[in-house]
Amino acid sequence: MSEIEKRISGSFSAQGLMGTLGAELVHVAPGEVHIGLSPRPGLSQQHGYVHAGALTTILDSACGYAALTVAPPGHEVLTVEYKVNFVRPAAADRFVAVGKVVKAGKTLTVCQGEVVGSQGSRQEVVAFMQATIINVPISA
Repeated sequence: MSEIEKRISGSFSAQGLMGTLGAELVHVAPGEVHIGLSPRPGLSQQHGYVHAGALTTILDSACGYAALTVAPPGHEVLTVEYKVNFVRPAAADRFVAVGKVVKAGKTLTVCQGEVVGSQGSRQEVVAFMQATIINVPISA
């Protein structure tokens, strides 16, 4: 396991919300992170689809961790803002949030992400995100 994978995995494991959602770290590479989520009744909204909040959460984390893979040494990251568009109801057997770095700067990193729902062999994008992430020096 690379140093980047260890860093992301350790941080992911420390997030209580990821555990509460049952989210899984699926893939880590420089500038790209994938987080998986399987639907269950506790994550649904009133129509039975996975709640937008659950999907937004894993997508925000995928973008944040993608930014962390390219953050300067001695820095952590925080989300500054994001915009999400949902393009279809979240009805699938499995969801994967893919976060990718578009432009990494000294202070801010811009990421794009998408949530892909899989049902059998069919895969469809459920949501898109654009996020701005800030590099924050680690306090001593």
